[in-house]
Amino acid sequence: MTTMPLTTAPLALPFEVSFDGPGLWYATRATGLVALLLLTLCVTLGVLTTVRFTSPKWPRFVTVGLHNNTSLLTAVFLALHVLTTVVDSYTDIRLTDAFLPFAANYRPVWLGLGTVASDLLIALIVTSLVRVRMGHRGWRAIHWLAYVSWPVSVVHALGTGTDPATVWGSALVLVCLGAVLGASVWRLATGWPERRGLRLAVATAVVAVVLAGWGWASSGPLAPGWSQRALAPVPPASATRAS
Repeated sequence: MTTMPLTTAPLALPFEVSFDGPGLWYATRATGLVALLLLTLCVTLGVLTTVRFTSPKWPRFVTVGLHNNTSLLTAVFLALHVLTTVVDSYTDIRLTDAFLPFAANYRPVWLGLGTVASDLLIALIVTSLVRVRMGHRGWRAIHWLAYVSWPVSVVHALGTGTDPATVWGSALVLVCLGAVLGASVWRLATGWPERRGLRLAVATAVVAVVLAGWGWASSGPLAPGWSQRALAPVPPASATRAS
């Protein structure tokens, strides 16, 4: 009995793997926008949790459960956003740039803000895993980092992204701003009833930040030519034709 010689052939994939095509460019944009939406939902649910919102059709444990699950989804899409950004060879972004802010050669300010927001969320995740050993007071103090990471993420998305100048990109950012601002106004209206001065000071600070942010965005990321002024890369020709 003769045996046929075994031959090994290279595995042929039904698709082409490329690290410099428009696929990763689209993936980076998509994962970043989804992460921002999820972070916005997470912050909004966190505010609803602090005011102990509840109703017969919406018990409080639903809000807490959604808040926890949304936090996990935010971490997943944040990791995908970082991975696709680093793997994409179209821009020179190293893995260390995803953790060390303002150290990148490519657009260090806007990329650095995204790194700051990412580091804050990582600190929040790590401390949540060891919450029992930290104690509630220490964990709660660090938990406020989520509220800091959100505006930093918005500025990062506006300054770095190529989508805010579009109609749908502007609408997405406005939805995020409206959700968090609406929840914040509710928090100010219902919380700290004995501290009227504190509520007024916080409300004034929020209005000032919103006005300053709108002035910067309208003359910057939302104005024509921002990609060139911010040194944004020109997308591949195939991606330009497809968009």
